[in-house]
Amino acid sequence: MFDIGASELLMIVIVAVVVIGPKDMPLAMRTAGRWIGKMRKISGHFRAGIDAMVREAELEEMERKWREQNEAIMKANPVLPDLNQMGAPTGSDVASVDSAAAQVETAPAAEGEVASSTKPATQPSSQAELHLPPPPL
Repeated sequence: MFDIGASELLMIVIVAVVVIGPKDMPLAMRTAGRWIGKMRKISGHFRAGIDAMVREAELEEMERKWREQNEAIMKANPVLPDLNQMGAPTGSDVASVDSAAAQVETAPAAEGEVASSTKPATQPSSQAELHLPPPPL
């Protein structure tokens, strides 16, 4: 940081011993160490604040780009049609499928056929119509 070589450091130590004196040198070194520690702490805090501001600015920039890309995608791809437009079964269609299934279940088995206890492959229209076996104990 300051680019101080060994010879320059030796010169500073000799001048400090001559000016301060060998008796007060330990106290001066402690004081200098405290000041250097405080300076490092303040510079670290300042650097962390700058880094946080940069990260926040980058995050805002990324969010702006994401919004722009999202809007471009939404404009390029129209909204999907809802189920009624796609030809999904309506309430009357479901009722007719349920009544047909009921007729198949109640029809007697022809002679020579084994009565099937399975239901036809229809989806129940609600959760209440599911016939699940009891849970194991």
